[in-house]
Amino acid sequence: MNTLMKSLGIIILLIGVGVLAIPAFTDMRSNIVLAVGLGAIIAGFLAHIYLNKRFE
Repeated sequence: MNTLMKSLGIIILLIGVGVLAIPAFTDMRSNIVLAVGLGAIIAGFLAHIYLNKRFE
């Protein structure tokens, strides 16, 4: 369970990267999609730092 919690931040970060890849490969250029991707990357980065300090 600790391994999953330590990896949760990275999983969120990869979801954000996937969201940012959608407009790159399609013709969709919406600022909302870009903002959601950026928010997921920032949240994943901060979650990774917090969870690694808490479950180490």
